[in-house]
Amino acid sequence: MDDALLTTLRQTFGHAGFRPGQEQVMRGLLAGRSTLALFPTSAGKSLCYQLPALLREGVTLVISPLIALMKDQVQSLRHRGIAAARLDSSLSASEVQEVFDALQQGQLKLLYIAPERLMNEAFIERLRRLKVSLMAVDEAHCISEWGHNFRPEYLRLAKVAEELGIRPVLALTATATPEVAQDIRRAFGIAPGDHVQTSFHRPNLHFRITPCPAAERKRVLSRLLKARSEAAIVYVTLQHTAEEVATYLQQQGIDALAYHAGLPDEYRHAAQDAFMSGQTKVIVATIAFGMGIDKADIRAVYHYNLPKTLENYLQEAGRAGRDGQPALCEMLACGDDRIVLENFTYGDTPTPLALRQLVDHLLRQGQEFDFSLYELSQATDIRPLVIETVLTQLELRGVLRPLGTFYASYQFRLLEPEARVLAGHKPERQAFLRKLFAAGAKGTKWTTLNPDEAAEAIGESRERILKALTWLEEAGEIELKPSKPRQRYRLCEERQRRDPELISQEMQALFTQRETRDIRRLDEVLALAEHRGCLTRWLLSYFGEELGHDCGTCTSCVEAKDALVEAQAPRQIPCTPTVTFHAQELEAIRRLTQERHPALRAPRQLARFLCGLTSPATSRARLTQLDTFGLLERMPFADVLAQVETML
Repeated sequence: MDDALLTTLRQTFGHAGFRPGQEQVMRGLLAGRSTLALFPTSAGKSLCYQLPALLREGVTLVISPLIALMKDQVQSLRHRGIAAARLDSSLSASEVQEVFDALQQGQLKLLYIAPERLMNEAFIERLRRLKVSLMAVDEAHCISEWGHNFRPEYLRLAKVAEELGIRPVLALTATATPEVAQDIRRAFGIAPGDHVQTSFHRPNLHFRITPCPAAERKRVLSRLLKARSEAAIVYVTLQHTAEEVATYLQQQGIDALAYHAGLPDEYRHAAQDAFMSGQTKVIVATIAFGMGIDKADIRAVYHYNLPKTLENYLQEAGRAGRDGQPALCEMLACGDDRIVLENFTYGDTPTPLALRQLVDHLLRQGQEFDFSLYELSQATDIRPLVIETVLTQLELRGVLRPLGTFYASYQFRLLEPEARVLAGHKPERQAFLRKLFAAGAKGTKWTTLNPDEAAEAIGESRERILKALTWLEEAGEIELKPSKPRQRYRLCEERQRRDPELISQEMQALFTQRETRDIRRLDEVLALAEHRGCLTRWLLSYFGEELGHDCGTCTSCVEAKDALVEAQAPRQIPCTPTVTFHAQELEAIRRLTQERHPALRAPRQLARFLCGLTSPATSRARLTQLDTFGLLERMPFADVLAQVETML
């Protein structure tokens, strides 16, 4: 096996030898042992499952949250002659069927999927009939509720692997504290000896902390960028900040573009392409930018705002200097950012009443039921991600089981005249298609069709209608767009032994604990910013690694060399003094409470609104257009909530 491992490494992947940690991970997997690979960014994590996949019988299932990354990996593997495919939302029905056919015929060695696909019971049944040789879970820190980027759909992965008897499992991540790593090992049954971790220390990254008042940040950033004139990423917290800063930099003669999730797709793609090609030197972005970006010559990463967690910071800063050349990672530290980040944390927590309404709704359905996540979010005023967390927790408790997602509506438009579409079909088929086309609501270009309503109207099954639409799309005779996704669930017998009130209380406790953890992570970011000792050593220690010596290149080390400061004196991070409530603000709150908006009836709902945090209910009611929206966005959420509770 050793010879096969080295031969495949050289002949298929073109590498002369292994990077640190890779061979140990592969040996463990080939011996059938589940493994955790905790490697820094660009350390070669993907090879750890791609190579063993070729040496094990069956298909390797790769769980990845990023469509762009899946596309790149599959394309790269196919270029090497490796049979790989992906299943994601960007594929057509015919392309999905091609992947399923290849799977059934045993033609694939690697299949990339998003974690959400494991909610589909039909897909799970397909997996039962396959020989899955290995499951690789990318971004595995998302499984841990202690982690910085918890995603509820990741909790399902360990359960699915256990149910299907898939072993070994390879968990991969670039950012995990010892606590999170232990959580990952526990979930997938990974022995401590199969936790393979390489050093996070990248000597070419020079960490800098620059205390900076909020009013001075744009000017300071402009000066720093002009001094270097090299490829740089500037990370900000808010979307409007990205546009504001990019505009300011352009006015200062700096070639900069904004990037955030709120921009139209074409603007985002154009900005990313311009940066990747070197046409644009500076990208000012929210954290929506960076995952899957492989640009080796980024010379600087600036955090214009404080990062939310140290995990985020190391991951984002790590995008600099991937070519091994010196790169700068600089934080413009301002204590005012704490309020905005804290408010985001508090704003995600639903009210106890809303949680009880959600749990009651889910547990008082029939044996099988479906719902629109969007509609349920609107009805309960709970963000979709929070609802997904509750659903996953109920699944793990044996109360619900997901059956998959379907679409309640479709839009189609004929690409040929109707007579030409019908031509060539037998009379019975023509009659069916005429009725099908007539059952939809015709618009200027598109016809909207509800399959259930159409099935009842024309006396055909939903299955036949969907097959016909899919066939017409594959034949190039119509363009088809699904809409209004709905999730289907089954209530398990366990639900009869669970009290909805008790479950609601458990969920509320879970979100309260998460608030506490997130605030603690923010404290750790500020502790780093104020630290006078070696910043690199401090960061590595947080991730469970001891450097043993100072880096010599960070702010603290350089200052100590120059004898500018006392080594142990706290670094002073500027912060605006605590703001008090003005009489006119209190009066505005009183007027708002007297208007009795249903979306603002609970203290937490009103506090969110005043702090500038949207919610499903306020967005639907268009309350964000009021002058009072975000009136107290610079005030701590806890203070606003306390004030509101005295006035409601």
